[in-house]
Amino acid sequence: MKKFLEIGLGIMVAMGGFIDIGDLVFSTQAGANFGYQLLWALAVGVLGIIVYAEMCGRVTMVTKKPVFEVIRDHYNARWGWTTLVGSLMLNVLTCAAEIGGIALALQLLSDLPYNLLITIAALSLILIVWVLPFKGIERLFGYVGLGLLAIAVAAIKLQPDWGSAAHGLLPTLGSGNHLDYFYFAIGIIAATLMPYEIYFYSSGAVEEKWKPKADMIVNRANSIIGFLLGGVAVAGIIIASAELLKPASIDPQFVGTPLLPALVTLGKAGLALAILGAVFTISGAAIETCFSGAYNLSQFLGWKWGKHEDQFKVPRFTITWIAIFVLAALIIFTGADPITVTEYAVIFSVVVMPLSYWPMLRMAQNKPMMGKYTNKLFANTMGWLFFVVICIVSLAAVPLMIITNRGQL
Repeated sequence: MKKFLEIGLGIMVAMGGFIDIGDLVFSTQAGANFGYQLLWALAVGVLGIIVYAEMCGRVTMVTKKPVFEVIRDHYNARWGWTTLVGSLMLNVLTCAAEIGGIALALQLLSDLPYNLLITIAALSLILIVWVLPFKGIERLFGYVGLGLLAIAVAAIKLQPDWGSAAHGLLPTLGSGNHLDYFYFAIGIIAATLMPYEIYFYSSGAVEEKWKPKADMIVNRANSIIGFLLGGVAVAGIIIASAELLKPASIDPQFVGTPLLPALVTLGKAGLALAILGAVFTISGAAIETCFSGAYNLSQFLGWKWGKHEDQFKVPRFTITWIAIFVLAALIIFTGADPITVTEYAVIFSVVVMPLSYWPMLRMAQNKPMMGKYTNKLFANTMGWLFFVVICIVSLAAVPLMIITNRGQL
């Protein structure tokens, strides 16, 4: 039972990392515009993050170094600071989008003003993070966030053409605008491989004091089960959108649209469960990105850090995560659209994506450091394969975003 509960870290990272406000709309747009055709992009992203999450957890357990300590040791000052500054900017932007997304989701349940809901969301997150221990945070947001799987249930109840869905796991251009198709494919892959996921995951392994002999199975279960659950939820969104929204030519530009299948197939109870799941997955993503920023800065500069420590014993770490929440809320207060902000954050994450994943791949191949836990042939092959995918995504994402006007050709 104890080992089962420890899978909460993987579930939180998967549900929060996969499914934030941008992913809700992004995946819905993919299904509404292209049906099942982009399920292959989701499969690529899910397999990639499983490979690298397992690798990062293993490296951290053996070397006791989370991602940004490895980055600091691997790069010279120029590239190290470039990765740090880029990741901090993206963490703040993504956290801002999540806080705005929480406010939008809460508007589905209340008539309170949007700006008030932003304030409530930000203050609630700060209070929860301050009060709850790390394990409490991961379990609360990981397990309650599973409510979003109601959309996957809705997808099944819509009785999709499973043959066509299986065909969607193979890349094919099919119908529609080809440039938009590639933009959404790149976007889905980038969203599943967002670097903050491995920042948080590896730091969480330190927080929970994982050890190679005792916790290697937990790392693998977290990586596989957690991210597969996230992938199932996103696949449900794409399939439900293909079945319900595409035939009706509904343009999913509002936060409530991705949750519509739950209402249609499961009624008000299903919708309430989906909204609850959305609020908690988006909140989990906000905490992940906020903590990732504080982890990265602290690890890179050699500060003492950790949620397991008393807040006043790690003052710089504590001030950093609080400051990220406040700054993120201020960005949304300016009137910035959280969906647009998240799309930009996802696409521009490709700038630091290769810089973040490369040192972990190299460290996992370092036999003197890793010993018997070094990458074997399969892990090495998969690591290189998905690093090539990451490089392709990093080169294509920004040009496609500009050419397609964010998939609106």
